[in-house]
Amino acid sequence: MTEITKDIRYIGVNDHDIDLFEGMYDVPNGMAYNSYVILDEKIAVLDTVDQHFGEEWLTHLKAALNGRTPDYLIIHHMEPDHSANIAKFLAEYPDAEIVGNAKTFGMLGLFFPGLEVSKKLTVTNGQTLCLGKHTLKFIFAPMVHWPEVMMSYEETDKVLFSADAFGKFGALDADEDWACEARRYYFGIVGKYGQQVQAVLKQTAALAIQIICPLHGPVLCENLSYYLDLYQTWSSYGVESEGIMIAYTSVYGNTKAAAALLAETLREKGCPKVVFCDLAREDMAEAVEDAFRYGTLVLATTTYNADIFPFMRTFIQSLTERSYQNRRIAFIENGAWAPTAGRVMEGMFEKSKNITMLGKVTIKAAMTDENRTQIAALADTLMA
Repeated sequence: MTEITKDIRYIGVNDHDIDLFEGMYDVPNGMAYNSYVILDEKIAVLDTVDQHFGEEWLTHLKAALNGRTPDYLIIHHMEPDHSANIAKFLAEYPDAEIVGNAKTFGMLGLFFPGLEVSKKLTVTNGQTLCLGKHTLKFIFAPMVHWPEVMMSYEETDKVLFSADAFGKFGALDADEDWACEARRYYFGIVGKYGQQVQAVLKQTAALAIQIICPLHGPVLCENLSYYLDLYQTWSSYGVESEGIMIAYTSVYGNTKAAAALLAETLREKGCPKVVFCDLAREDMAEAVEDAFRYGTLVLATTTYNADIFPFMRTFIQSLTERSYQNRRIAFIENGAWAPTAGRVMEGMFEKSKNITMLGKVTIKAAMTDENRTQIAALADTLMA
């Protein structure tokens, strides 16, 4: 239990047993499931935690309550890593009122068939709930990143309970850079919904936020403009950092050699950052994160079954399904007898917005002197 303000306590848990978050994201430093309690004339508990930590969470809650009984359980997000212990909470505190929106309660029965909830408070966007000294204002955030998601703003201490927004991978006792794991988390999980994130940022822009309490990751209470500015950049698909990412797949090393020559040439020309990524070996979520971080992307791959190498296809699909846009892209294709990789890759971006195609280099097996000249020319184009 950690004191956030005089009346607000953190009662979440750290998960160091998990290896893959949501069954796909590598989390070597674990995961935090955050929950909070506001102690006032009436007591509000804000969200629960993952099913594997129900008893630990209840222990934290009881310590914070110090013999008192909660009046409300507020559900900001029905995803099971935050809602799994609703039934356990009601078994312990049957007189508590469950607070959610109409979509929350529509989902509640799906996750807890047969659960009887005798007291419900269905709130609307902008509605307030007075606890005494503290008042919560509910801010709907549909599709950030589920349709029922809402946030709440505590008006006295000026705390935004932000649901999954401003979250990150990693347990709270992990010593790691916030932006790196928050960026990977954002683009992996929320990235498709930039328009919806922008809408919520507009709703919260007028609030005098002093503390942000997300459902994953640390409580943010200093230099909030840094976090807000990053979310503005990410959700508008802006370029965060100067640099060029080269993502490649290679079977016998020839495509890698061409990509490496381009990377070396760019560095010699003074490119501020060159990210060189082997898609067959690097964590895919890390690769996606970098593609959104930088403004220029070079894709290099072999023709494979008249298509492209599977890791490259997965990578491009991971970008386009997350609304990849506002970027410059160039291609290096390899194919000994029928090179089609460039055409296929370019076609995969045909529905993406504001993509500038910067050219293509075609290699037929091993690089030739002509290819080296073409790669040098491509480097000049990328640096322009």
